[in-house]
Amino acid sequence: MKKIFMLLAGVLTAGMLFAQEPVIEYDKTEHDFGKINEADGRVTTVFTFKNSGMTPLVLNNVRASCGCTTPKWTKEPVEPGKEGQITVTYNPNGRPGHFNKTITVTSNAKTSTTKLHITGEVIPKSVKPVDKFPVKMGALGLVTDVMDFGDVKKGAITTNTIGYANQQAEPITLACRNTVDYVFGVPAANAERLDQQYTIEKDKKGDLQLTFDANMFPTYGPMEEKIYLVIDGKEDPKHVITVRANVVEDFSKMTEEQLANAPIVTMANELNLGTFKQGKKAKATFHISNAGQDMLLIHRIIADYNGMTINAAKSVRSGKRGNFTVNFTPTEAGTYELPVTVITNDPKQSVKKVTMRWSVE
Repeated sequence: MKKIFMLLAGVLTAGMLFAQEPVIEYDKTEHDFGKINEADGRVTTVFTFKNSGMTPLVLNNVRASCGCTTPKWTKEPVEPGKEGQITVTYNPNGRPGHFNKTITVTSNAKTSTTKLHITGEVIPKSVKPVDKFPVKMGALGLVTDVMDFGDVKKGAITTNTIGYANQQAEPITLACRNTVDYVFGVPAANAERLDQQYTIEKDKKGDLQLTFDANMFPTYGPMEEKIYLVIDGKEDPKHVITVRANVVEDFSKMTEEQLANAPIVTMANELNLGTFKQGKKAKATFHISNAGQDMLLIHRIIADYNGMTINAAKSVRSGKRGNFTVNFTPTEAGTYELPVTVITNDPKQSVKKVTMRWSVE
């Protein structure tokens, strides 16, 4: 009888400890804004949550899936039975069409990571003649100040244009200062490059020609650089064109034999780093294996976390494995989840998505 009593007492104690955890309950986890007008600007919704547990609830972090979505949340501990709020604002400017954004919430609750979603459709604002060149850089008007070339195969050179207009009754001079050696010029009708001064006559409209040379970059994956415009001999840090591209490997010319012998990257989809102490240096090591025949080349590893460095073997032989080492110093307590992109020469899986998780106490 004593043993049975002790067993029941143990189960009861475990149940009491389990019940004492904070529990987060939302009034909703999704919000549909429906159709919203781009011209009306930002829209906001509030997610209300309640602590249904027995101990204070603390939100460690609230992170949106993109910069167009901004969350604000209750920072102080939420006592049992009390409520807090997460205010989410979406900026539709320059983003016509449907959207679906995720907000990830980490807390000390029983379910430490929860997700909220906002959806809707942005109705683009009507374009007036004056709005055809909405980006103003002094007297120069541009259609946009961002040029995204999308995927560009390694070794390829691609060209695109940005419309411009001289919006004053006097000629203006234009030149540029590049952060990399882009070919940056004017339309094909005028082959003069903009690394020299170029005159745009009054009221003239045309196209700036941008050429992206993937050979100029030693690595693969997303790239972003700036081109600074010098207008009438004056430099202004706001007069900048952002150039983006995603450099990818060209597998289209591989033979059947080459594909059969190609490297095969093998790596866990989820990596649990473990639990670390706040302010202490943290390190975790994992493995990347090559299940194919040819050499596996690890071109690049991308992880967007402040202060984190990831070191990996540059190459892995057939049937072997290489190390994948993560180093960082955690600064805030909480539970974290970080998407990591591994780019290799595996033709069937050149971009491998991995999720890293860890806790800080």
